Amino acid sequence: MDTVDCVVIGAGVVGLSVARALALAGREVMVLESAAAIGTGISSRNSEVIHAGIYYQSGSLKAALCVRGKAMLYAYCAERGIGHRRCGKLIVATAPAQQDRLMALVEQAKANGVDDLRWLSAEQARALEPELACHAAVLSPSTGIVDSHALMLSLQGDLENASGMVALNTPVASMAWTPDAIVVIAEDGTRLAARSVVNAAGLHAPALASRCQGLSPACVPRTGWAKGNYFTLTGRAPFSHLIYPVPQAGGLGVHLTLDLGGQARFGPDVQWVESADDLQVDPARAAGFYADIRNYWPALPDGALQPGYAGMRPKIHGPEESGRDFLIQGPAQHGLAGLVNLFGIESPGLTSALAMGDYVRLLV
Repeated sequence: MDTVDCVVIGAGVVGLSVARALALAGREVMVLESAAAIGTGISSRNSEVIHAGIYYQSGSLKAALCVRGKAMLYAYCAERGIGHRRCGKLIVATAPAQQDRLMALVEQAKANGVDDLRWLSAEQARALEPELACHAAVLSPSTGIVDSHALMLSLQGDLENASGMVALNTPVASMAWTPDAIVVIAEDGTRLAARSVVNAAGLHAPALASRCQGLSPACVPRTGWAKGNYFTLTGRAPFSHLIYPVPQAGGLGVHLTLDLGGQARFGPDVQWVESADDLQVDPARAAGFYADIRNYWPALPDGALQPGYAGMRPKIHGPEESGRDFLIQGPAQHGLAGLVNLFGIESPGLTSALAMGDYVRLLV
């Protein structure tokens, strides 16, 4: 049986960030990815937004890693020439009753260390975005967008330059903990004995953890699938900032984001489904999108929305429960030396990835 110092399971943006951090610290690292390419799961189906750190509970991992990760990500992208833009976003109250909730977001952001938000009157918001309808807005100048695939290719390059490697088409069947090593067993029967294993399998991290011999089932959270549908805009949007409504239960509402080419997309909504493979966008959902979008963009033309793509949030709670923090579970939580499980790494996982890499490196 071959041996390796560290195995990271999953080559999404978080797995690659963790592997890079370990390799730069001098560890021998192998990344095992079930797909034929890096970043084909959660990392390929999101809004590519660099979040400021506004919404998350103070003291949570989401808040701390997002704020730190944002600064690291901007610096990394600038250093490496990775496509990104600090375009800013407007969070808008589309009814007077929402203004108190908007003010509460400002206070939440301050508690998280985000101190650059600006309160805008309706007139000030329309001066920035003439097509926008709102009663008030908050400008987040440090929100931006990034080319997530270019980011992942750069992370992979850093890993490989530090003598790490990525093994594609290598799904992991199970793991077994022993006092001397964690044995990682691939579906083709290959066995690797590792000193440390990081389970960064995204949507499949809980299922993989449940197949780890020696790990108590009580340490494996429940799995929920919250699908997010996106619709794309035909033609060019008349906005230069991202536009977000006041958050709603289960998500941030149907918002407008832009890619680096200026193309607009709307979403994601929240649709609880039974399977992580349910990634088709139902065109009939467009009716709800039109209604939500016209709250802040009344001039959205009929027929302007086309089904885009869907992503899947790796929830570790059900629709009847409030959202949970990232669950980064190390030996102090489950008692198995060398194993770190990453559960529920949804938004702001992309923004937090570099900071999460450093955080996990300290655990292993």
